[in-house]
Amino acid sequence: MPDAKVIPFDDDRARRRARGVPHPSTPPEERPSAAEPASAPEPVDGSPREPGPGRPAGPGDEDPWLDRLLGAGWDRRAAAGLSFLRRRLTGEYAVDAFGYDAELTGQVLMSLMRPVYEKYFRVEVRGVGNLPAEGGALVVANHSGTLPWDGLMLQVAVHDHHPAGRHLRLLAADLVFTLPVVGELARKAGHTLACAEDAGRLLAGGDLVGVMPEGYKGVGKPFADRYKLQRFGRGGFVSTALRGGVPIVPCSIVGAEEIYPMIGNAKTLARVLGLPYFPLTPAFPWLGPLGAVPLPTKWTIEFGEPIPTDGYAPGAADDPMLMFDLTDQVRETIQRTLYQLLVRRRSVFF
Repeated sequence: MPDAKVIPFDDDRARRRARGVPHPSTPPEERPSAAEPASAPEPVDGSPREPGPGRPAGPGDEDPWLDRLLGAGWDRRAAAGLSFLRRRLTGEYAVDAFGYDAELTGQVLMSLMRPVYEKYFRVEVRGVGNLPAEGGALVVANHSGTLPWDGLMLQVAVHDHHPAGRHLRLLAADLVFTLPVVGELARKAGHTLACAEDAGRLLAGGDLVGVMPEGYKGVGKPFADRYKLQRFGRGGFVSTALRGGVPIVPCSIVGAEEIYPMIGNAKTLARVLGLPYFPLTPAFPWLGPLGAVPLPTKWTIEFGEPIPTDGYAPGAADDPMLMFDLTDQVRETIQRTLYQLLVRRRSVFF
């Protein structure tokens, strides 16, 4: 029986061509010469060849597809994130005496609040240069909005717009630190109790401290009283500034009053729940959790000129008339600025 004739298929020819081996049936004049290698050699300088068909990208090759998907520098961000997670798990991070975690605040909490600040409320900041570049200062602002979004936005404004990237340490009510999760996060973000002792320690350490003297009266006032400042307490913040010899920086916030239009207060329910007030708005509690979503109003935060306190006599903090005058000066400055901002505002949402 004669031997069977082997008929080569096209894929066999392709494999031979890929390896640079000519098929036996290829005419001699079509075969590659010995002086011309079938494939280009690797560069003698050690640099990688351009990736092509049949050769995967090496460690030094760029991956434009992955860069387009994740953004340039994704590998560095991933490494930084893994390093941050490792420090969290091993406890290799520092907090101060008040529980302030600078790394967590800067990398996580600020990153979570920044989209709300920039995209949702579209906060415009003015007069940030009135905040000192270093040393202690007391920022006094109006308070409103049913829920204290204004304090969080004020913190982002100082951190992101101040040339020195300073961090604002807010003085908060006792209720904040009794709430689960919220109290711990407030401590991590650098906030502390609204008491003269804690405020004095922070100011003595050169921190920027924020206070909203209206308290619950401001944040829980009805919508009909919007942008009408409530009483500033007994002027305790002035006494704290005088004892520390730090300037007082008035701050006016427009836009927070309309995020939850408070049309009523269920006082009985508030007493049962142990809350200072229980707000009733056009959306809450009628729409459930959806009613807790704030309206996307347009905000403006303006810092006024600082009021110095270091030129008074040592016992000035005990002078009730001086405290009354300075408290009234700060309050009138904030109220006048609020009216000016409202006149210039085009609308609530734009």
